[in-house]
Amino acid sequence: MYAVGLGVVLLLMKYLEIDPVANWSWWVALAPFGLASAWWAWADSTGWTKKKAMQREDERRQARIDKNREAIGTLSNSKKRR
Repeated sequence: MYAVGLGVVLLLMKYLEIDPVANWSWWVALAPFGLASAWWAWADSTGWTKKKAMQREDERRQARIDKNREAIGTLSNSKKRR
C-alpha cells in the first residue's frame, strides 16, 4: 500500500512539474505502481494475504471468547494477568 501512495505522490509531482520529479522519466515516476502490482501478485500467489486474514480472524475470535468468559467469570487466572 505504501508503494501505491508513493506512486500517487510521484505521479502528481511529475504531472504538476514539481522539482526534482519533473526532470525524471515517466518510467521512474510510475515504477511504484509496478512494484505494488508485483507485491500483490506475489502475496496472492503464495497465500500470504489469506494467511494474514485468517490470523486476524482467529485473534478477533479469541478476543471475543476471552471477553465473554471474563464477563461470566470463567476466565482462568493466567489469562486475567495479561
